[in-house]
Amino acid sequence: MKNLFFAGYACLILAMPFAATAQGNDNQSPPPIEAYGELPAIEDIALSPDGDKLAALGTWNGQRQIFTMDNELHYISSVPVENVKIRRLQWANENTLLVEASQTQKLNMNYNVDQFELYSALLIDTNNKKKIQSVFQDKRNVANAVFGNYGVRKIDGKWKAYYGGIEMQSDHSAQGYVFVGGKQGLYEIDLADNHSKRVDAPSSADKYNDWLIGTDGKIAAELEINKSDGKWQIKNAARTVIAEGVDPHGTVSLVTLGNKGDTVIYSAFDNDDERVSWYELPLSGNGETHEVFANEDIERIYTDPENGRLTGYLRETGGVEPVFFDADHQKVVAKIFKAFKSRKMRLVDWTPDFQYVLVRTSGNHDSGSWFFVDTQQLRAEQIALERPAIPDEAVGKIEVFAYKASDGLDLDGILTLPVNREAKNLPAIMLPHGGPRAHDDESFDWWAQALAAQGYAVFQPNFRGSTNRDLAFIRAGDGQWGRKMQSDISDGLQALAEKGIIDPERVCIMGASYGGYAALAGVTMQKGFYQCAVAVAPVSDVELMYQTDYKESGNSKVLRNNLQRSLGPKDAYRDISPRRFAQNADAPILLMHGRDDTVVPYVQSSKMADALKDAHKPYEFIELKGEDHWLSRAETRKQMLTDAIAFVKKNNPPN
Repeated sequence: MKNLFFAGYACLILAMPFAATAQGNDNQSPPPIEAYGELPAIEDIALSPDGDKLAALGTWNGQRQIFTMDNELHYISSVPVENVKIRRLQWANENTLLVEASQTQKLNMNYNVDQFELYSALLIDTNNKKKIQSVFQDKRNVANAVFGNYGVRKIDGKWKAYYGGIEMQSDHSAQGYVFVGGKQGLYEIDLADNHSKRVDAPSSADKYNDWLIGTDGKIAAELEINKSDGKWQIKNAARTVIAEGVDPHGTVSLVTLGNKGDTVIYSAFDNDDERVSWYELPLSGNGETHEVFANEDIERIYTDPENGRLTGYLRETGGVEPVFFDADHQKVVAKIFKAFKSRKMRLVDWTPDFQYVLVRTSGNHDSGSWFFVDTQQLRAEQIALERPAIPDEAVGKIEVFAYKASDGLDLDGILTLPVNREAKNLPAIMLPHGGPRAHDDESFDWWAQALAAQGYAVFQPNFRGSTNRDLAFIRAGDGQWGRKMQSDISDGLQALAEKGIIDPERVCIMGASYGGYAALAGVTMQKGFYQCAVAVAPVSDVELMYQTDYKESGNSKVLRNNLQRSLGPKDAYRDISPRRFAQNADAPILLMHGRDDTVVPYVQSSKMADALKDAHKPYEFIELKGEDHWLSRAETRKQMLTDAIAFVKKNNPPN
């Protein structure tokens, strides 16, 4: 096993900040397209609470499986998973794995949606690989799916997990249980025997609930939001209301328990400052609410998995810096960040005492690596390579490119350059991200790198509305679909051309989800910028998207308010829908969409294809069979890349 994708090298954290892995590649030709489209050889790794075991999701000898090892990488056991869409690995205790997976489930006519991505949780006893159980399999009146993971606690020597579940109602005519209303309750699962019991009953169907679980396994805080008017309340363990308000956009949310466990931190929209703020208040209800982290740009928080309390956070104010409340933990984590400062890194998992830490890196000269860090021995061992078929020297250079929008707004994006080609007058691909509430960074991106390997400069613009800056920047995208969010992309193209990096006459645009929308808009609502467009799972009709999302939410007024704030007034949706401008298409279009897409329905692409056909415009339409919105399957990822690259090469040759 170790020879395939486990590379053993160790470095002293204090003695040498980082030692690059020499992978060597005498063949200077780029890796095949399949190397980028394959799921990583290692997709995820989790560390047991005592640090003695590792669980990994990956492919070995052509078989995808979850396998466990000791921390010296000696094999213990494995479970085949084939094409199961595993979303998360988590150790519940030293011997039990919690595995979350999802499946696209087709629903009948009694539901608001035709199909839904349902999540399930499996319990795997690593000492007995035959003992695999599904959460809620003991409950006939609870759907075999989980809706939210609320942590693991050790209560009176017994391990318990907490999940949201949907209760079924008895149907005597059918001699069983049927789904009615979709109301979610909170359940406690005994990990020893998989017995589940209800902790909190479902609320009414027009309300949304969320919970934080205390050290004692009881509800420490509960949030309830009314989907109709945005009224919300936070209650403590005694069911006393300790905070309340009204937010028509439903942006209020529970964040975590405070560091000492006697407070709750929640986020809510501040109407005075027009921003989302974090607040902390005592769970007792006695004491004042105060804002926390007001001047911090927090990328992520760290919590103690044993009690759900805030232990630290990662801030980007003045540079990336971890902050932990425990002084010893702060020293350890600061050393780790210093050791890996030359790479884009993330703390993935750690033991409660921080003796052992899992670190994942990717970016320049790194297609994805995993490290096991022993902080007492001050050693970091590289234990896994995600894409061994893509060596360091085959990774295209990744850098941030800053520019200004035509209205003067400061913007940036991620520029990936082809290997062994001068960054001058290159053919290019504009690759806007989905979301649109998301952003791209300097991490390894399999899609961007696949295109760069073919000789293209690839630019991923963080247009207004992206999440790489403050709330004002995000809000600047409101009402700008097809308008300034779109021109931000072409402004990036022009800035790159002015620097001489790309040839503005040899550019295509490509993207998925919102990025697919931007690709369609780039050749229908804009003119003269692109030689072709590739749209994967795109929105083509904004009016249809609004109607679909509103209906599927059960006509939630909170969702309606959010959609209208993001998209602008309803009477203008046709004006920002590429489908309505198909007759203006000035470049060939490739549409690709998965039938199992539960985020952007397949009909969005089929209607765009019909409009292009009626307008006698050149297009291709490819169905990604069995694929969801996230391109979760290796075969369809490879199909998407192969067909998209062939289409781009045909219409915008790299040489």
